[in-house]
Amino acid sequence: MALFSLNFESRFLRSNTSVNVIVPDLPRDREPSEFYANEQGLPVLWLLHGTFGDHSDWVRKTNIERYAAERSLVVVMPAALNSNYSNWSKAMMGFDMYDFLTEELMPMVYNWLPVSEAREDNFIAGLSMGGRGAIKFAVNQPDRFAAAAILSAAPMDFSLLTEDYLNDPSDLFAVRLRGMVDNAGGLDAFRASEENVWRVIDERVTTGDLPRLLFATGTDDDFVYPNLVAFRSHAEEIGLEAEYWTPEGLGHEWALWDMAIQRALDFFDLPHRGANPF
Repeated sequence: MALFSLNFESRFLRSNTSVNVIVPDLPRDREPSEFYANEQGLPVLWLLHGTFGDHSDWVRKTNIERYAAERSLVVVMPAALNSNYSNWSKAMMGFDMYDFLTEELMPMVYNWLPVSEAREDNFIAGLSMGGRGAIKFAVNQPDRFAAAAILSAAPMDFSLLTEDYLNDPSDLFAVRLRGMVDNAGGLDAFRASEENVWRVIDERVTTGDLPRLLFATGTDDDFVYPNLVAFRSHAEEIGLEAEYWTPEGLGHEWALWDMAIQRALDFFDLPHRGANPF
């Protein structure tokens, strides 16, 4: 595989940003002039990092490069700070991460790299904060993605969200939610926005246009696993079909995420082509 970094000024982030990209190597039975000139229409995985992470996490802490090589898959990994993949128009000069991915990064990748723009060839996945981002993009823009893998994250019923919880400075998740609620213009506006994935799923579950969904969370993940149990019960009530993988003895950790991303690639039905021999 080839790994390269894009560093550029973003219109939506109002700053320089970094994106890591994995692209397939030249097969040893192909001529370079023919391979690199070919419009290949490769499948692409938009892979999102978690809180306190960046665009390098997946490459440094998993074998995603090898897994992608075995499937001739392009993997795009943006840096998102701690944005929750949300629009923060009032932060600094503005940091609109939600719009950046779909309105800037996707057009760049589709036009500069040999990837397919077709829904059936596009997939999204992420861990923790990135899992929340993945499900948010998947259900709000279902025409873009064939499937999504949500690792160590689960939708929450924001109708139960209270001001008392949001004002707890000792809870980092509450602190971020407080900022997101204020950014949206208040709790009612927040519940009506794309951030409320629980509501969006409720509204779209009968339309048949939602991507296929995989949820992967370890049973020892004390924060996320109870939320996943609650969401899974709700999903069954509303008739949402999804796949769940909940390995015992694993928590919020890279040991799970390395296994989960392999399971996700199988879930996406990406052909396993093998790697170049030595």
